[in-house]
Amino acid sequence: MRIATSTLFDVNVATLNRQQSKLLQTQQQVSLGRRMLTPADDPAAAALALDVSQADAANTQHGSNIDRAQTALALSEGVLQGVTLLLQDVQTIAVNAGNGSLSNADRKMLASDLQGRLDELVVQANHTDATGNYLFAGFQGNTSPFINTASGVQYRGDDGKRMVQVSTAGQVATSDSGADIFMRIKNGNGAFVIQPAAANTGSGIASVGMAVNPALLTGDDYQVTFNVAAGGVTTYDVTNTTTATVVSSGNPYTSGQAITFDGLQFDITGTPANGDQFDVAPSTNESVFKTVSDLIDALNAGVTPGDMASATEYNANLNRALNGLARGLDNILTVRASIGSRMKQLDSEKLTVSDLGLQYQQVLSQLQDLDYNKAITDLTQQQTSLQAAQKSFLQVQNLSMFNYM
Repeated sequence: MRIATSTLFDVNVATLNRQQSKLLQTQQQVSLGRRMLTPADDPAAAALALDVSQADAANTQHGSNIDRAQTALALSEGVLQGVTLLLQDVQTIAVNAGNGSLSNADRKMLASDLQGRLDELVVQANHTDATGNYLFAGFQGNTSPFINTASGVQYRGDDGKRMVQVSTAGQVATSDSGADIFMRIKNGNGAFVIQPAAANTGSGIASVGMAVNPALLTGDDYQVTFNVAAGGVTTYDVTNTTTATVVSSGNPYTSGQAITFDGLQFDITGTPANGDQFDVAPSTNESVFKTVSDLIDALNAGVTPGDMASATEYNANLNRALNGLARGLDNILTVRASIGSRMKQLDSEKLTVSDLGLQYQQVLSQLQDLDYNKAITDLTQQQTSLQAAQKSFLQVQNLSMFNYM
């Protein structure tokens, strides 16, 4: 078979080009540390590597979200811890206010102190984060949630909870509604509340009471009316004022004895006067701000010397304030417990994110990273092959008849 000189040159040049191309690719792989330089090098592995890279990017974003969520919850917990200490101070003042040796001037001083605490409580409830968003405003992060008005502190936020994606299928709330924390606190015992009538003249004071059988609670309003007969015998009547029906009448009264009807129970201590009344109604929401404000009003009103009814009303207001403060603290501690639970969940999620990140990197390494031992061996072999091909081409290109003519 005759082979033209041009063909000999073309074949050798093509061979040299292929070997140089392989050598260049191997050299690039070594310099970059990557097995795949383009998807064409391994289409199946390239597609899988793209999926893993996207999953790794999402996982990295989840890690960033967790860091931000932890910061936000830690700030909320710190603020609520300050609120807890503040309300505990208010409780201490309320207990001191029950000292019978205090004068009205002393009570006014306590009221002035409490006013400062109330103002500080509003400031704490309007706390912002590092970006200037209000912590307890729900979705209204740019709106100051609590404002002082003539009718008391009002809430202008909403019930929204800002959620953060911390895993493919999991979200965590990084904020709590200020209404749930400070405003929606059930007064009384949470089921019902007892209020003495303003016209009472005796020394009877009602306890907080409790629901002994929640299934029997009607949600109606009641009135307990005391009757003092000749000789000092005291009885009481119970009337359902919602249905205008008498529940019971002529019940003998003993100070501190349990009064029970329609699933609820409480007692009244002291000596009620004839005609004294106590209203029983379902519990309603009362803000912690109102609880403190009512306590301030009671301290400013003081006690009229020698007036039994005034002293009884004052003590009843103190008891009501102490009960409201206790329920407010319980509510805030419940929110703090919820924050603690979420922070614990975030700690767990952060470990999962870290583990997933390592797994994704290992898979990507297996798909993309270069086996340096094999690559260096291939590079050396390709260099040797190219040099041999170049030397042989030099010999072949001199094979011409014209060299011998």
